[in-house]
Amino acid sequence: MWSIGIYTGESPYHLLPAAGISNPVLSHENVSDVPADFLADPFMVRAEGMWYMFFEVMNRQTKKGEIGLASSEDGLAWAYQQIVLSEPFHLSYPYVFEWQNEYYMIPETLQANAVRLYKAEAFPTQWSLLGSLVEGSLADPSIFFFENRWWIFACSTPYQHDTLRLYFASELLGHWTEHPANPIVEADKHRARPGGRVLVSGHKVIRFSQDCYPIYGSQVRAFEVCELTSDSYQEKESRQSPILKANGNGWNSLGMHHIDPHQVSAGQWIACVDGFSERRE
Repeated sequence: MWSIGIYTGESPYHLLPAAGISNPVLSHENVSDVPADFLADPFMVRAEGMWYMFFEVMNRQTKKGEIGLASSEDGLAWAYQQIVLSEPFHLSYPYVFEWQNEYYMIPETLQANAVRLYKAEAFPTQWSLLGSLVEGSLADPSIFFFENRWWIFACSTPYQHDTLRLYFASELLGHWTEHPANPIVEADKHRARPGGRVLVSGHKVIRFSQDCYPIYGSQVRAFEVCELTSDSYQEKESRQSPILKANGNGWNSLGMHHIDPHQVSAGQWIACVDGFSERRE
């Protein structure tokens, strides 16, 4: 089953299990307020001297994903807090981000047939719906701000994992427009489905994909965006890709499919990741 670990390293391309801890740092056993089958898709932010992590909790009783919260002082030792967002439909991939001193979240809400934006009314525990950004059954929507525009990558074949589409807007709440180059990835299970936070540094954009061949969530690949305008899109796979893969034993023995890397100082990065293995009760 899926669980969550912490990796560190010199760059988002070179990450290893963090020293001094035992992964996974969070699993279904840590969830105290609902019966949980697994945890996956972690995203974290640092606010007021604390790390806060949001992730999918698969509720065993309701058979749907809900969004859980954990906190940490150092990013290494984590304490589960509570479920912070639940809907009548499945939630996962809680892409949390800060913008103009406010906190927002775009979880995967494909069963609602839309990409929905939530805002923290009382961060980190209270979230309310602002509205829908893009219509359609879109998996793992990944938002970022680049060159004075907002952009969203999303997989439009959530059960085949082989088509990636791109959308853009001048304002966060829209109007959102489908990119004319869509689909920017087609019939390719290796690189179509988003696999974590999009990194933006100056004029450089890095996106991550979950490699869904030969099985769903087998490893994570990295792609450098070479050209990104409202008319064109080009990318190339990083020379260091894939950057995460199954370990062969332990908590991530069968696969890894998600990464959220953060630079904490020059030459020092920390990332929350997930991995899966067979559960032995």
